[in-house]
Amino acid sequence: MNKNLNHFPLLLADDWHDYELIDAGDGFKLERFGKYRFIRPDSQAYWKPKNPVNEWQADASFSGRDGEEMGRWNFKNRVPEKWEMKWRDVEFYARCTPFRHLGLFPEQSTHWAFCADRIKAAKTAPKVLNLFGYTGLASLVCAKAGAQVTHIDASKKAIGFARENQALGDLQDAPIRWIVEDAIKFVEREIRRGNKYDGIILDPPKHGRGPNGEIFKLEESLYELLSNCAQILSEKPLFLVATVYAVRLSFIALKNTMEDSLSANGFAGANIESGEMGLPFSQIDRALPTAIFARATF
Repeated sequence: MNKNLNHFPLLLADDWHDYELIDAGDGFKLERFGKYRFIRPDSQAYWKPKNPVNEWQADASFSGRDGEEMGRWNFKNRVPEKWEMKWRDVEFYARCTPFRHLGLFPEQSTHWAFCADRIKAAKTAPKVLNLFGYTGLASLVCAKAGAQVTHIDASKKAIGFARENQALGDLQDAPIRWIVEDAIKFVEREIRRGNKYDGIILDPPKHGRGPNGEIFKLEESLYELLSNCAQILSEKPLFLVATVYAVRLSFIALKNTMEDSLSANGFAGANIESGEMGLPFSQIDRALPTAIFARATF
């Protein structure tokens, strides 16, 4: 038996001051983003909450179910259109969106720290590609650590939010290229151009559409996506990080797929770790699972 199969990590985002997971259960979670509290659906919270959901005190709650595309915010107290938050020395805005998200995924801070440490240890400024980059927090963290970043997202609005975050943190001069593009097509073009990256971060959605109506389904495209990413890694890359949400997929399957994709493209010796990601409760000794991940170092 391969001893590595007995060591699958759980990444807990326990390095926050401006975010807090207060309670969860009965299909919902109570969180603090900055000074505001929110109730959102969460299909992973099967257990009973510490306190009944109807007793939770929040500034707003989201009416849609977990996994639904749209829903409605119900505001009990006034919440601004956007408000400032901070992780370590990176500033950004949180905001209530129609998709129940608030402009960030707090559990991703474990990947931000991972990438920043490797960028800072590099002898030269590495080139990092952030695919499906959303509001740009990973891009800002990597740029601040010393990387040259290419940020790809199919949503013009998301990149607009990312640029606002860039301005808030006074990072207008940071070497970041913001590109509204279908991530799959961008990577395919980079293969043809011969462009290479020292680090790649990808957080693909379960399904989505590109800016020109391109249809993406993760379960049908995962191997191809990872294989194509492997083709644009530099000769001595720093990392490849993949996070997967809301798909019936084991982290072992994700690890195996990344391993095959890298091996087929000359990186058979990559060190790959995979497991679950989660958010620790501030008042309860347990964690809320959020996603699976696989990440490779070389």
